[in-house]
Amino acid sequence: MGSSIQIKKDQKSLHKWYLENKRPLPWRANRNPYFIWISETMLQQTTTTAVIPFFKNFITKFPTLKKLAQAPQEEVIEAWAGLGYYSRARNLHKAAKALALLKTFPKTYKELIEYSGFGPYTSRSVSSIAFDEPVGVLDGNVIRILSRKHNLALSWWKTKERNTLQSLADEYVQGLKSSEVNQALMELGATICKPKNPSCLLCPWLNSCQAKKKNTIEQLPLKKAKPAKKIMLWEVYRPSKSSKKILLIKNNYTPFLKNQWLLPGLIKEVKTRPKSYDCVHHITNYDIYVQIRSKTLSQIETFSKKSEIIKVDPTEIKKFAPSSVLQKILDH
Repeated sequence: MGSSIQIKKDQKSLHKWYLENKRPLPWRANRNPYFIWISETMLQQTTTTAVIPFFKNFITKFPTLKKLAQAPQEEVIEAWAGLGYYSRARNLHKAAKALALLKTFPKTYKELIEYSGFGPYTSRSVSSIAFDEPVGVLDGNVIRILSRKHNLALSWWKTKERNTLQSLADEYVQGLKSSEVNQALMELGATICKPKNPSCLLCPWLNSCQAKKKNTIEQLPLKKAKPAKKIMLWEVYRPSKSSKKILLIKNNYTPFLKNQWLLPGLIKEVKTRPKSYDCVHHITNYDIYVQIRSKTLSQIETFSKKSEIIKVDPTEIKKFAPSSVLQKILDH
């Protein structure tokens, strides 16, 4: 995969490139582990450009770990609205409550990974960027860069192959500030070594990139096969317009948005797209076709009697149920 001498050369050229080209992102203003943790959690499955305004608003509302820990979950969810994947926000809040009880913020990834929402990537990124722990990070950008740099046609989603890339990422951060090298790798992937049409001529690794030499850049990294989406028909019960309240249930009946506040209804998987529906919503594993049924609040309450329910004012719906599909249904 490359000699340690070559890796040292590449490490230095990458580091130099980063110091000259890094973007002035708000979470790079200091080494505050709380800010770094918030940004890294937001950056999962969301682009940097999209995250910036959410990050600024979030830390304005919750400027410290203690403030986040003390906030009601509804306020945290509301502040997260628009970023999606709301389990991230719930795990963030749960971990904040636990971390706020400590005298100091944990400095190693092995300590951090014990907390809700801290997977291998997040724990390593926070420990290295905030505290310079010499561990590599492995996100989509780094997987792409290392696969191309070393011409590795690996099934990176499998444990053994992923461990190979993790060991390589760890090797790149030895001997220099891991905070800067890890961010350099991620920056290179975000701005130069992009999935399509990479700017190879601007890359500090142009002359040592094995995929460039062997003309395999477009084939790497290998693509994980996506499972076919399931088609779901969702009959949703919405209060009639005369109602001043919206009834939500703790969701235990749909395979998505589990345990979140949601409009009650019935759902089933179907073979083909229905001919009649009010709106459609697409998420990772599902194409959801929604049929909206207006009912009185008492009718909905009777239907939902076996579920945990709350009644909320329409203006406060995002505090409890910020998902875009729910907003789509209510706006219809």
